[in-house]
Amino acid sequence: MKYGEVMKTDRLLAIVIYLLNHDNVSAAKLAERFDVSKRTILRDIEHISSAGIPIQSLYGAKGGYSVMKGYKLDGRLLTSDDSASITAALKGLLSSYNNDRYNKTLEKIASILPTHQNQNIFLDFGASGENSGIQEKIKILENTINDKNVIKISYVNAIGEGSNRSIEPIALNYRWYAWYLLAFCTIKQDYRIFKLARITKIEITKKTFSKQHNEPSLLLEQAFGDVQESINITLSCKAEVKTQICEYLNGEITEIQENGDFTMHIHAIENERMWYAMLLSFGDKVKVLQPEALQTRLQETAKNILSLYKKW
Repeated sequence: MKYGEVMKTDRLLAIVIYLLNHDNVSAAKLAERFDVSKRTILRDIEHISSAGIPIQSLYGAKGGYSVMKGYKLDGRLLTSDDSASITAALKGLLSSYNNDRYNKTLEKIASILPTHQNQNIFLDFGASGENSGIQEKIKILENTINDKNVIKISYVNAIGEGSNRSIEPIALNYRWYAWYLLAFCTIKQDYRIFKLARITKIEITKKTFSKQHNEPSLLLEQAFGDVQESINITLSCKAEVKTQICEYLNGEITEIQENGDFTMHIHAIENERMWYAMLLSFGDKVKVLQPEALQTRLQETAKNILSLYKKW
């Protein structure tokens, strides 16, 4: 089989899998997803249909393609590369969350999928699992999510303010190098995000959820979008810290001077402490040009640090 034919076959299979996972996808969306023309997509749909896969077409403004409900692909289509990818993802999850259920899932997959491909990608999120207290909270919260139990928590926010909440836990999420809980706050009557490291106490009640909470993934994105107060920062940096600052702050270099010094723009989550601590750690090698409010904040922090070591 020629290279072009292999590419086409791979694309046809990828289109079928994409349609199985998404309802009613337009030709334009498929063309964008697979980087081909709409005409090519139309030909591909014809080839897929002629191969016996039941493709349904819906016409009109909201028209598109879908695979008939109930149709499933043969599990033997999974290759050794697919097996290695699934195994790597599960092992990565287990590095941060030691759950017996996922260990058993990994064992099952290893027994039924092809394993000729050596694993060469390893994911390790162990930093999130080093604190045994976090692991214990995850186990408690997973049980309350499954049982739909209302819980009471004591919580400290990013600026050190404590509060007691009655919440309905919905989903756990690992992002930004930490574990978070999505929950419905019965006091605020709205969805909130709680960082597990800031939950100091959990009390399980006998109450059950007051309502049905659908689509946790959508609720997560909405809730995180509400709390992501961001800040745009412009920095003047010395050449000697270029490698470190690019690694830890992940910004965009906008200008480089002849001596190697450079200007960088970064976009950060305002209430997260990591980037601020990094700025302090670079000392006089990095200067904040904008915004002025951040300059003032750094000056106050520097004064407070100096006051601890002032000789009387």
